[in-house]
Amino acid sequence: MGAPLLDPSVATDTHAGQRLAGEPVAWLGTVAPGGRPHTVPVWFTWDDPVVTVFSRPDTAKIAHLRAHAEVSVALDTAEQGTDVVTGGGRAVLADLARVESALDAFGRKYAPLLGEQPLDAWLMTFSQPIVVTLDRLVVWRSTAAGLEYRSLVSGG
Repeated sequence: MGAPLLDPSVATDTHAGQRLAGEPVAWLGTVAPGGRPHTVPVWFTWDDPVVTVFSRPDTAKIAHLRAHAEVSVALDTAEQGTDVVTGGGRAVLADLARVESALDAFGRKYAPLLGEQPLDAWLMTFSQPIVVTLDRLVVWRSTAAGLEYRSLVSGG
């Protein structure tokens, strides 16, 4: 796991971290072998700077990641488009043993959406973990005090 991108002493970073931890859906962008972008909504967990996603193994995004590891991750904008969190990094197709702590967090986060379906049953379909280590985040929001903008790069 890389070094955290967000600084908890900075209000903009704290806000972005809360959104990354709490939002139910992120948009994962992959690149097809021919260069065409492919963006899909995904359920995810956040452990700065890592986003973990679980996917069906037979999807286009998995095929794309086998050929090209660079991805983008973005949240829906909030506050009528004035609250933005987007980033980029590299994805790795992992096995379930590598993502045990993310799986626990995922189960807690999505239990209300899974309803009566146990996480183990859900994992029979969404069995391929994707571990994205973000190396860049761009966050901005409009506040009463003006625009807060942060461009965060790992190691910088």
